[in-house]
Amino acid sequence: MTDRWNPSSWRAKPIQQVPAYPDQSELEAVEKQLAGFPPLVFAGEARKLKRALGKVAQGESFLLQGGDCAESFAEHSADNIRDFFRLFLQMAVVLTFAGASPVVKVGRVAGQFAKPRSAPTEKIGDEELPSYRGDIINGIEFTPDARIPDPRRQLMAYRQSAATLNLLRAFATGGYANLENAHRWMLGFVKDSPQSGRYDELASRITETLDFMRAIGLDPEAHPEMRSTDFYTSHEALLLGYEQALTRVDSTSGDWYATSGHMIWIGDRTRQPDHAHIEYCRGIKNPIGLKCGPSLKPDELIKLIDLLNPDNEAGRLTLIARFGAEKVGEHLPGLVRAVKREGRNVVWSCDPMHGNTVKAGSGYKTRPFDLILSEIGSFFDIHRAEGTHAGGIHLEMTGKNVTECTGGARAISDAELQDRYHTHCDPRLNAEQALEAAFLVAELLKKEKLARGRTVPDAAE
Repeated sequence: MTDRWNPSSWRAKPIQQVPAYPDQSELEAVEKQLAGFPPLVFAGEARKLKRALGKVAQGESFLLQGGDCAESFAEHSADNIRDFFRLFLQMAVVLTFAGASPVVKVGRVAGQFAKPRSAPTEKIGDEELPSYRGDIINGIEFTPDARIPDPRRQLMAYRQSAATLNLLRAFATGGYANLENAHRWMLGFVKDSPQSGRYDELASRITETLDFMRAIGLDPEAHPEMRSTDFYTSHEALLLGYEQALTRVDSTSGDWYATSGHMIWIGDRTRQPDHAHIEYCRGIKNPIGLKCGPSLKPDELIKLIDLLNPDNEAGRLTLIARFGAEKVGEHLPGLVRAVKREGRNVVWSCDPMHGNTVKAGSGYKTRPFDLILSEIGSFFDIHRAEGTHAGGIHLEMTGKNVTECTGGARAISDAELQDRYHTHCDPRLNAEQALEAAFLVAELLKKEKLARGRTVPDAAE
């Protein structure tokens, strides 16, 4: 791989997971139109996220990344965005206050429309059609017309992302994220759950803390960090024509940035070092994520790190481990040791969703909640044993009252999956399960801090 890079140099490389558009001239016209649209995010915002992730890499903060498996056009509404943001705020508060750790908030939102697939086609009965690849590419309906890749869907995805970002920015900076609203962030269907009592107790402690601060002259109105928050967007950079169209030169630095989202990641199916997705991502200056699955070997990981982060910049690269509860103990330690041995600056994050997908007896694809929690626990245990920092979690979740993952405090059963199984692709945690996961992670973060507190004096002696 040469050092010469431009936003289109990926086109000369082999590529995986690319849709077969029937009309190339129409595709080119759409990409040209997108190239003239305003950026969705700005280079300065991406740099700010990189600095925040640099603190995560150093063990000073924690990354919370999560959102829909695949955003859809049909479910785009202000209520859904608000409920997702409310859940995210709740989880961040749990991690910050109960886990005593600053939290970097990155949503899988405002761009997470394309999905890699394990097979190019799917079959129902005797009919075989192209696989659904996300609303930005084709339709979920199992009809020949819906499954034809349509370039115009990229324009719809751009406009939905812009509208979503507009609302999220208003929520994050317009007062909704004020810590004094912590009690009001509770979603209705969670109020009678086992998690509501734990959260209400924590919210009451926050209120007491704010009252104390106000009493000694520290008014939240005078401290914007207490009534607003930084919230960033991310998605998998799968559809490279769309990404190229939204790649712009930053006028202040002269560097190239993807303006489709603050952070983009490379999937486990498209991380071949000499292929198109690595080629595109190595040239942009955004924070980058890299999914790491069971087939990734330590020497391969080091090669990928050096391609994507040749300057060894803290905050540039997040390694998103997705092995499954039964495989994480076999595969993750070797990768962690190699990265530590070679002195590479990375954020380690745990994706406990993708390696724990099973087919329930009812026929639905699901993810058992106990396996999700088990992988998170193992992730923390491994980093503690290796002397490295468990830096984040990466969840597929929704603020809606869905029944897609079995288990949790309400013990959703296989038979109940059909009640509210709404995902367009993979099963997501509902708000109650996501909040339960946040409480577990908070406890693990406290345990990690206590362990560090004991070992620092010993090292000094």
